[in-house]
Amino acid sequence: MRRLTPPQQAKLLARVRKICLAFPDTSERASHGESAFFVKRRSFANTDAYHHGAEHYSLWVAAPLGAQDLLLRGDADHYFRPPYVGGRGWVGVTLDNAPDWDAVERIVADGHAAVAAKRRAARG
Repeated sequence: MRRLTPPQQAKLLARVRKICLAFPDTSERASHGESAFFVKRRSFANTDAYHHGAEHYSLWVAAPLGAQDLLLRGDADHYFRPPYVGGRGWVGVTLDNAPDWDAVERIVADGHAAVAAKRRAARG
């Protein structure tokens, strides 16, 4: 697959940013050279702009238990197990191949909720 140009990447990042920052207590900052989104200090999503030779421009999102497996089995063209965080259940969402943006919004909402719940439990 042909890599997206920087302006194309910026357009996708703007859309991701709008989705992620719509949630309460959310911020964005750079992490490992990529845009990352946090609930307070805990990450729930980050972009991957072909980092370490990745094939796709993608978003990695924290996911509730079992979601990664369901998404990968249901649509391996748009979802994958990301390196580093995939073992903790995170899901990778390819953004450079016409994603279902309603599904992306739901996945991000689930990721935000899962991390926010863990944060509340840790304080509890």
